[in-house]
Amino acid sequence: MKYFKFIFPAILLAGSLFSCNDVDEFKYGDGRTPLTDIKDIPLSFDEKLGLYGNLTEYIPSGMLLGCGIDMVDGYMNNETYRNLTNANFNAVTAGYHMKHGAVVSNTGSLNFQTVDNFVNALPANIDLFGHTLVWHQNQNKTYLNRLTAPEVIAAPGENLLDLSALEDGTFTGWGRNNASGITLSTGEGRSGGDAVRLETITGDNEWDTQLTSPEIPAVTGHTYELSFWIRSEAFGQGRVSFAGMTNNYPWVNGGALFDTDETWQEITYSDLEAADDVIKISFDLGKTAGVYYIDINSISVTDKDAEPAYVNLIANGTLDDNLDGWAKWNGADNCMTQAATADSYEGTGALQVENATAGNEWDTQIHVDFTSALEEDKNYEVSFMIKSDADATMRCSTAGGTAHYQGTQNTGASWTKITWEFVGHGDETGLNFDLGKSAATYYIDNVLVREIIDGGGGTIVIDKTWEQKVQIIDDAMRNWITEMVNHYKNRVHDWDVVNEPMTEGGNVRPGQEVTEAADEFYWQYYLGNDYAVKAFQYARAVCNAGDKLFINDYNLESNNSKLEGIISYVNYIEQQGQTVDGIGTQTHAYIRNADESTINEMKTGIDNMFQKLAATGKLVKVSELDIRVGSTSPSPDLLQLQSDMYRYVIESYVRNVPQAQRYGITIWGISDGNNGSWLEDDAPCVWDGNYNRKPAYMGVANGLAGYDVSADWDYGYMTDSQNP
Repeated sequence: MKYFKFIFPAILLAGSLFSCNDVDEFKYGDGRTPLTDIKDIPLSFDEKLGLYGNLTEYIPSGMLLGCGIDMVDGYMNNETYRNLTNANFNAVTAGYHMKHGAVVSNTGSLNFQTVDNFVNALPANIDLFGHTLVWHQNQNKTYLNRLTAPEVIAAPGENLLDLSALEDGTFTGWGRNNASGITLSTGEGRSGGDAVRLETITGDNEWDTQLTSPEIPAVTGHTYELSFWIRSEAFGQGRVSFAGMTNNYPWVNGGALFDTDETWQEITYSDLEAADDVIKISFDLGKTAGVYYIDINSISVTDKDAEPAYVNLIANGTLDDNLDGWAKWNGADNCMTQAATADSYEGTGALQVENATAGNEWDTQIHVDFTSALEEDKNYEVSFMIKSDADATMRCSTAGGTAHYQGTQNTGASWTKITWEFVGHGDETGLNFDLGKSAATYYIDNVLVREIIDGGGGTIVIDKTWEQKVQIIDDAMRNWITEMVNHYKNRVHDWDVVNEPMTEGGNVRPGQEVTEAADEFYWQYYLGNDYAVKAFQYARAVCNAGDKLFINDYNLESNNSKLEGIISYVNYIEQQGQTVDGIGTQTHAYIRNADESTINEMKTGIDNMFQKLAATGKLVKVSELDIRVGSTSPSPDLLQLQSDMYRYVIESYVRNVPQAQRYGITIWGISDGNNGSWLEDDAPCVWDGNYNRKPAYMGVANGLAGYDVSADWDYGYMTDSQNP
């Protein structure tokens, strides 16, 4: 038994529990009172609570007791928080900083520095649990959505900025700091157009009145130009700041700020180099009080390095990897093959067609569909590279509706570029290569069918197919998991691979493409129920042998449908060939209004959960344990009920889960309030907001020990070490 030194103030010995004569009855020769002979005087609750050791002293052998921590503001920057963590736990879980949204940048690169700093500070004897690889929250939604967004290719000089949300006054997608002072002003623009009105009441920081554009697709390394017209009702000052440029605070007209007055003036920022694949612009007019007007129609952002670009209406025009989409309509068997790299114009392949016998053009005919039907009265150009092993002729034609026929074209041993223009009828669906006229072997490469646009091109929007989006998201998941697990495999040996996959009804969350939350992204929207199968596959491929991979969810103690649903989902994952080592139950329990029936219902649900999870044969982890009380200043009775529930959860876990399946228990958060709890409007933790032990501390310690370790303590026990 551990002994603690404790020196009592005199007042404790002067109470009504015994008289002065009682004390005088026990004296050493030097007059000291032999406190070791005073027995069976009960300790107060606070005295017992203070005598408990660190929680690590009560952890059952082989089990982990973890804590969900705030990695930066808590552990790294608060010594008290850090010392409590190190003294009381043998494992930690980062509440946020190891998640996708914290690590993955808007360009997709991973920034490990914050977590690396933490890993270097964490004692080696404390395990670090990886939380969490695949979830629908705390994701870098901006990056992931950008991967599946249409590709926008701007023409030279074309405005990249969509002004419609300024023109209709909704400001949808635009950020407004001082929103009440940023409004649409009809007719106040240059030449009678509309303007954005920005009013700064008290001048201070430039960004206090700030209008920020939506993300604008950009090309890293390209040079951009911003121009607009502005005026103010009196003397004023402004600037423009950027995001995504090599210099986000460029000067204009020789200074960081430009002056404004009652007359319209054009402001132009040139030679802006993009450092990212998206950029933003912010009009900062908070420096000097006044009313400003920006002419909407004049706001222009252009890519000075843009080149004319076109959409190829042939999906597989390079023919580098395969002949997908190409078909023989007429000709000998096996007349169409893929040419080797040596016989291609460029790249790794080309179309090879053998016509052994001269005849009609259509006797050997190769067909490819357009990605969409041509449109009536639009001009189109077909171009391709071609050669043949002998002097020969050929032509192209269209399929669908009234056909177009190209004139006869000559081919020979050297590569030749052939072009053909025509006006669409509106019903053409594909292109034919008519190669039956001459006996020859033809090689065709770089087939392009495009709309001819005046000026050589225009802004082009290329939508990705569903199949392309699925593959892109699959690749993004694999890359994220692979890089994250590989980087920390020497320190992290167990991971939450999939977090919160189930609905309350016990089904896999369906996911959705667009959500209101800025950090929500549903992998399963693209990958279906197999998203978890893939996640476990990718994590298993890179983790250490023996590392444990978990699936994790909440409300399993209170929702039997959800509990059975996650067990079924684990079975599904394993039927697809992957292994789930353990199931995590968050166990965010509660004491609701100190209602006895509610508490009993919660206890029954906890027992049921542990029994069913244990029956799977998997490791069972209590991953985010806390006990809500419904108040930030709970009564002593509520605090005692909270302590009892902490103890009950831990003892139920030990009672219902075989020792070999007990991975461990993680308490979610160190202290109440804004010191790291995710429930700032409650008091769910083991320490209060001032890092003082709560009765819950005793409940946790007794639950871990399996008995009330303070039951036999008395004053004599406390003073054994104080007297000879």
